[in-house]
Amino acid sequence: MSENRKENSGSRPAIEEAVRPKDILANKYDNLLEILCAMRSVVVAFSGGVDSALVAKAAFEALGEKAVAVTAVSATLSRRERTFAKSAAELIGIGHVELAIDELASSEFVANDKYRCYHCKRLRMSRLKRYAADEGFAEVVDGTNADDPDDWRPGLKANEELGIRSPLLEAGMTKSDARRALEALNMPFWNKPSSPCLASRIPYGSTITKDKLAQIEAAEEAVWALGVTDVRVRHHGSIARIEVPRADLKKVVDADGLTDELRRAGFAYVALDLDGLSSGSLNRSAETPRYPIAHEVGRDQDHNRDEQMLKDDRSRIYPFAPGYYEAE
Repeated sequence: MSENRKENSGSRPAIEEAVRPKDILANKYDNLLEILCAMRSVVVAFSGGVDSALVAKAAFEALGEKAVAVTAVSATLSRRERTFAKSAAELIGIGHVELAIDELASSEFVANDKYRCYHCKRLRMSRLKRYAADEGFAEVVDGTNADDPDDWRPGLKANEELGIRSPLLEAGMTKSDARRALEALNMPFWNKPSSPCLASRIPYGSTITKDKLAQIEAAEEAVWALGVTDVRVRHHGSIARIEVPRADLKKVVDADGLTDELRRAGFAYVALDLDGLSSGSLNRSAETPRYPIAHEVGRDQDHNRDEQMLKDDRSRIYPFAPGYYEAE
C-alpha cells in the first residue's frame, strides 16, 4: 500500500477485502489505485456514468479529500443525468462540484461536424483545468476506458493536447471491468446504461441548438415514462427516430399517446428503429475512423459482456436513485 493510501485510510471507511474485485480484476483495480495515489490530488471529470463513477470511487479511496468530482452542467446534460450524478457522488462520498459550461457559445461545437466531441471535450476540459489550477489540484482525470480507442473518439485528441489523464485506460480497464468492479464494490449503479450527451442524438452536419436539445430531452422523458430505461431519440429535423433495445420495441409500439407526446415536444413525425438501440449509430453517417493513441493497452476479449450483464439484470438498474426515474 502506498504512503498516500496509508495516510488516507484513517480518515475514511476502508474498502473491505470481501467486496474487492477478484483475481485479474483485483490487480487492475489495485493498479488503478496506485496510479491515482501517484497523482497526489485530482479533479475527476464526473458525468455519473459507470466509467467516471469508478474513477471517482477509486480516487476517493486513494486520495480522500484530495479528490473532487466535477460535473459540467450545460444544455447538453439532461436534468435526469444531472440528478443522477449528484446522487452517485453522494453515495460514493466524494465531494461534488457543478461547473456551468456553455458549449452553445462555441461556433465549432454548434456546427456539429464529425469532430464535435473534440470541440466539446477541449472546452470542458480547459474549464476543468482552470478550476483545478485555481483550487490547487494537481491533475484532471476522466473516465476514458480501454475500449474507447477502438471507437470514434475525437475527444481523446483533446485529452492528449491538454494533458488530461485517463486512469482506467492506463490501468487497462474496459467498460466490462468497470461494471464488474463497481458491482464488487457494492455500488448499485454498476449496470446503469450508458447515456451520452444530448448532442449525440443530432446527426453530424445538423446545427446544434438549445431548442433541439430540449426536444430530445422531452422526447426521451416520454419514452422513459413507459419504463424503458435505455433510450435514444435521434433528431432528424421534423422526424424523431426512437432507438430502444429490441426487447422493448413492442412496449413502444403499444404505448398509447406516445406519438402525441413527441409531437408536443416539437416533432411532426415519429419513427421507431427496428434494429433496436445502437450506441453511436449516427457515426454510420460519417467517415469516423478509430482514433489512434500512443499507449495501447490490453483489452477484455469479451467487449460485449457489459451489454449482456444489462440484459440479464435490468431489474436492478441503479435502484438507489428514484429521482433518476422521475422527471423534474
